[in-house]
Amino acid sequence: MYTPFILPELKKTKKYLILLLLPVWVFLFFNLNYIADFLTFSVFNLQEGKHLTQAVWFFIFEVPKVMLLLVLIIFLVGIIRTWFSPEKTRKALEGKSLFTGNVLAASLGIVTPFCSCSAIPLFLGFVEAGIPLGVTFSFLIAAPLINEVALVLLIGMFGWKIAVIYVTTGLIIAIVSGFVLEKLKLQRFVAEWVYRIKASQQGIEELKPTYSDRIQAGFTAVKEIVGKIWIYILIGIAVGAGAHGYVPDDFLGTLLGKGNWYSIPLAIVLGVPMYSNAAGIIPVVSVLIEKGVSLGTALAFMMSVIGLSLPEVIILKKVLKWQLIAVFVGVVASGILIVGYIFNFLL
Repeated sequence: MYTPFILPELKKTKKYLILLLLPVWVFLFFNLNYIADFLTFSVFNLQEGKHLTQAVWFFIFEVPKVMLLLVLIIFLVGIIRTWFSPEKTRKALEGKSLFTGNVLAASLGIVTPFCSCSAIPLFLGFVEAGIPLGVTFSFLIAAPLINEVALVLLIGMFGWKIAVIYVTTGLIIAIVSGFVLEKLKLQRFVAEWVYRIKASQQGIEELKPTYSDRIQAGFTAVKEIVGKIWIYILIGIAVGAGAHGYVPDDFLGTLLGKGNWYSIPLAIVLGVPMYSNAAGIIPVVSVLIEKGVSLGTALAFMMSVIGLSLPEVIILKKVLKWQLIAVFVGVVASGILIVGYIFNFLL
C-alpha cells in the first residue's frame, strides 16, 4: 500500500503540496452553495422553481461536496492504514475470547483495507490462525459495511448525527451477528479443504514505514479508491438528482413511510440482491429520506445493499457451503431488520 523509498525532492514536494491544497479545499468546500447558484442560474441560465433546475442544482452542489470530503477523509485513512495490515489484523485477533474478539474484529474491519476480492484470503488467514468463525464473520461484515467511503458520503449528505448512528448500528450488527453465528456452531458448513490449509506467509518481516511513506500512502489511497469509485458517485448522484427534481414529495413517503409495517422488510428484500457500493447507493438514499422515506427504512435498505453484497456472497461460496451462507445472510438481515424498526420507532 505504500512505497518504501521516496526521493528527498519528492518528499518535500508532497509536504508543500499538502500545505497548498488545504486552503484551496477549505475555500471550495465552504463556498459550494455560491458556486452551485452561480453555475445553475448565471451560467446555465435556468429558471428557479423548475424540476430540471432543482435536479441540476442538486448535481452541481453534491458532486464537488462529496468529492472534496472523499479526498480528505481517504487521504487521512490512507495514512492511518499504514499502521495496519491483514497480517497484523490476524495477529491482533489471535487468542482473544469470543465476545472480545467480535468487538475487536468489527472495529478493525473499519480501518483494514478490504474488498470482495480479498474476502477469501482474509477468511483463510483467520481460520488458519485458529480465530473463531464468528469473530471472522464480525470482521467480514464490518469491513464493507463501515468504511471511509460510506462515512464520507454519510457526513456530506446527512451530517454527523446520522453518520454516527450508521457506524454505531453497523458495529452492533457486525458484533452481534458474529457472536450468534459462533454460538450456532456452524463450522461443519465450512468447506473441508479450508481447515487443511497451512500458513504460507508466517515469518514474513514487515517493513516499518517512515513518515514520508505514510504521506505517500495517503496520496496512493486517494488515487486508487477515488479512481475506482468516481463513476459510481456520479451515477448515484445523477439518480438522486433526478429523483430530487422529479419524484413527488409524498410518493415514496407513502410507500416506504414508517407507518407501513412492511416498509423495512420490503427495503431489505429489494436491497440484498442489488449490487452497489456506498458511493453508488448513499446519494440515492439521501433523496429517499428527503422524499419522506423514514430513517430506519432508509438505513435498512442501505445496509442490506452494502453489507450483504451479492459478489461477496458468491465469492464466499468457494469457502463456505450454502447452508452457512444462508444462515449468514439471514442473521445479518435480521439484525438490519431490528435496527430499522428501532429507529423508525424512536425517531
